[in-house]
Amino acid sequence: MSEDQMSMEELLAQEEQPEIQEHTVVEGKVIQVSRDEAYVDIGYKQEIAVPKRELANPEPESAEDVVKVGDVIKVYIQSLGGDNGGALSKVKADRMKGWEELEKMEAEGSTVQATVNQVVKGGLVASVGEYNVRGFIPASQVELHFVKDLSQFVGQTFECEIIELDVHKQRLVLSRRKLLQAEREQAEEQIFATLEKGMTVEGVVKRIVDYGAFIDIGGVDGLAHISDLAWHRVKNPSEVLEVGQKLNVYVKNVDKENRRISLSVKDTLPDPWFEHADKYEEGQTIHGTIIKLTDFGAFMKIEDGFDGLIPMGELADHRIERADEAVHKDDEVDVKILRIDRNRKRISLSITKANK
Repeated sequence: MSEDQMSMEELLAQEEQPEIQEHTVVEGKVIQVSRDEAYVDIGYKQEIAVPKRELANPEPESAEDVVKVGDVIKVYIQSLGGDNGGALSKVKADRMKGWEELEKMEAEGSTVQATVNQVVKGGLVASVGEYNVRGFIPASQVELHFVKDLSQFVGQTFECEIIELDVHKQRLVLSRRKLLQAEREQAEEQIFATLEKGMTVEGVVKRIVDYGAFIDIGGVDGLAHISDLAWHRVKNPSEVLEVGQKLNVYVKNVDKENRRISLSVKDTLPDPWFEHADKYEEGQTIHGTIIKLTDFGAFMKIEDGFDGLIPMGELADHRIERADEAVHKDDEVDVKILRIDRNRKRISLSITKANK
């Protein structure tokens, strides 16, 4: 074979070799694997060692957990030359592949799975997709309402919508709120189509405020006012409810036009007034304490949380203009039960008839 023929064959062989350049992604074959690194043949003049931190993110315990001899993998060429032959990264190659896939998903309008890693100023940092691309979820896009403590979301995986993607700047901004809003609107349509006043449904306490509690009844929040939480007087809703609590609620009103639902917790519970009233009969004489004077009579405590009214004409045998002409607050008196009105939940009492 002549020297000219040798030169031609060598030239053809060189042309068939893949072009190897820095800052590109190429395929390579794993030749050797140890605990700390893997040697990869990319068709360069020597195999190049890839440290385990560049094989996967987060860094594995051993390179053998990620690759094995004979595997063909894609690597990003960070540099070529030097004593080690160069520097390669599977992590960066995977990330570049991830960005390509995200661009396609954005174009198709597809959603992504994001696993929250940490809380940062203004929101959450999450790993997105198979290749763990770093994404950011602004605090305003995490929930439908403001969340003061975002740390509760660390470790959770969300379905998110891409709202900004810039491959060159490696910037990915996501929104969970948009999907939650869409789900909520769909749930609202179904709930408002079927929910009626007078129904009792199951709910979950979502949020407690000074004036009551917002309760989720299947994807839509209804408001239970503080006066509808219990039969007794409640100063703060947290006295009787806690976030996450499951309970039955009574539907007081459904405003389909304004998308508002009024709920009651107490109307699903036995009214203690009737439990008290069942202990007494009309005509019975009982003992109690005057707790309040009014223009029309005096209220007497029969039991804790159970009062009766002594009308002005039943306070004394003679005519009086004011209740304090006959009784005073904290006086203990004997009274006869005149009437137990279960419809209006009222008890009428008499001092004058108890003395006869």
